[in-house]
Amino acid sequence: MTVITRFPPSPTGYLHIGGARTALFNWLYARGRAGRMVLRIEDTDLERSTEASIQAIFDGMEWLGLDHDEGPYFQTHRMDRYREVIAALIDSGHAYHCYCSREELDRMREEQRANGAKPRYDGRCRDREPVPGVSPVVRFRNPQTGSVIIDDQVKGRIEIGNQELDDLIIARSDGVPTYNLTVVVDDMDMGITHVIRGDDHVNNTPRQINILKALGAELPVYAHVPMILGQDGKRMSKRHGAVAVTEYRDMGYLPEAVLNYLVRLGWSHGDQEMFTREEMIDLFDIKDVHRSAAVFDPDKLLWVNYEYMKASPLESLKVHSEPFFRQEGIDINENDNWTDILSANQERSKTLLELVQRSRFFYIRPTGYDEKAVRKHFRDPAGVVLESAILRFEELPEWNAESVHEVIHAIADSMELGMGKVAQPVRIAVAGEPVSPPIDQTLAILGRRETLERLRAAVRFIEQNRPESVD
Repeated sequence: MTVITRFPPSPTGYLHIGGARTALFNWLYARGRAGRMVLRIEDTDLERSTEASIQAIFDGMEWLGLDHDEGPYFQTHRMDRYREVIAALIDSGHAYHCYCSREELDRMREEQRANGAKPRYDGRCRDREPVPGVSPVVRFRNPQTGSVIIDDQVKGRIEIGNQELDDLIIARSDGVPTYNLTVVVDDMDMGITHVIRGDDHVNNTPRQINILKALGAELPVYAHVPMILGQDGKRMSKRHGAVAVTEYRDMGYLPEAVLNYLVRLGWSHGDQEMFTREEMIDLFDIKDVHRSAAVFDPDKLLWVNYEYMKASPLESLKVHSEPFFRQEGIDINENDNWTDILSANQERSKTLLELVQRSRFFYIRPTGYDEKAVRKHFRDPAGVVLESAILRFEELPEWNAESVHEVIHAIADSMELGMGKVAQPVRIAVAGEPVSPPIDQTLAILGRRETLERLRAAVRFIEQNRPESVD
């Protein structure tokens, strides 16, 4: 049997972290078994579904590298098929027209509550004659005896008595099919063998199984994955980080890091924390997903991203960071030393945004200096230090990190200063702020000419401003 999974997002919003994890689990299960994954857009909610949301889903999955083998299928393109199945269910006696008005249904539920019973539809229209002038809904004639047994791959055996299930509506009065009907028809027609989805769908599953049985369809294997919680134990929301997956892209996260973090939200393989895509495919099994809810930890996600930043090949890092450089008006290829620039900041940056910000001064000369750093490090004898550096750097026979390092040490020794009293004024002069890669490495990358011009500009600044000393 060929494994066929599906990811069926509703385009009423963006692809968030929870949806992305569901997509990943379906993708991994199919890929690990030489199967196929179907992408299905469940867009029957015409009022809330938008083209922008559909595109956001496509963009998020493309960024994560979760490709599909079939689709995308759109439910709005399959309305004739749903109506055909509804008609067949009516003809076979598995569905019927319900003429109950809203007022009649409300009275029924009030009476049930008054009698201490659970409010539910009582099937009064199962054998009712048509009511002229009323546009009826269509209800599925649920079995009234027996039970539905689900051998859930995550939750284990689940048994629901049919007497607990009322006759759900499968088509509204305007003829539009409902969710539980469209999902069943799609899963049947598309040959879905494994339904991997959030456990908020557990209550729908017995109803869908009964419809599948009425249609004579083969039942898929079900696996209901626990929801993701925020660190406060509540259902994940925007304040916990349940934003669009593409927002993590825009914040400078690497797609491989996000995937690695997502796969560990409810699944594990021993104590292993980091997985390549190939390892995920080889090792993932839906049966190993934990039954308890996973907790989203933004700090852990940032740590995972940092580990991927440090381990990424420079060429890959360049590809991922180029859009962020362009946002800063920088062409990373303008500097022949781009590999040195990225390498110098790679282990100092937790995100691509941070990498670009730390690398920016290599491409764009500072137009000002950090005020706090100026007060602390541009006081006497900073001007003399910079002038001495200019003279010594001009005379260097070779320009490299080693020779620069020797000059910095020589100035400190000759002026009887600590290394910080020399390196920090130089660093602020060339970077505009008190943080950069090691100063010898920084100047080697900048080059002699650019270094000297920035040092001269800093000397002029000091002469013109003469900031007061601050302890």
